[in-house]
Amino acid sequence: MTESVADISSIIIEKLLANPKVPRNINGDSRIVEDLSFDSLAVMNFVMEIEDTLDVSVPLDKLADIRTINDLAQCLHEIKAAQA
Repeated sequence: MTESVADISSIIIEKLLANPKVPRNINGDSRIVEDLSFDSLAVMNFVMEIEDTLDVSVPLDKLADIRTINDLAQCLHEIKAAQA
């Protein structure tokens, strides 16, 4: 069974909070670039880390539509559901 969007969002937030440079008050609605101050390289590195954790691969064309933590969680959930 695949994780829910909320479960994936929690995993993402837990990973982000392991980084001391990330604000402590993040939630699913936090914007990855604006609120977390991630540049494109940081976004790619973080997505690769999450891909490894969840054993999925996010197509580059999907990344363009991801703005918030919940957007990323929803995308990952859809990919994992398609793999099941």
